[in-house]
Amino acid sequence: MEFVKLFEPQNPGELALVKSLLDANKIEYYVQNEHFGGLYNLPVLPYAVMVRRTQLKRATTLLSLLRKKKDESGTEKRGQVVHLPLYR
Repeated sequence: MEFVKLFEPQNPGELALVKSLLDANKIEYYVQNEHFGGLYNLPVLPYAVMVRRTQLKRATTLLSLLRKKKDESGTEKRGQVVHLPLYR
């Protein structure tokens, strides 16, 4: 099965959040360049989270729920609980 790029996290915290979300929803993935450079102290390459093509739509939907939402007045909604559809 083919893997495709889902997301390029900007930092390790963002990567950890996305990995946790994918794990909780039983979406198969791997992270390109996750351990590159650690052994030889080389420059870090950008991470790329790769998912199976067959699970791309579900993974994209889950990530879209994490993005900031704005109400009709254009202000960000804060402090709201987002219920994510978990895999069953």
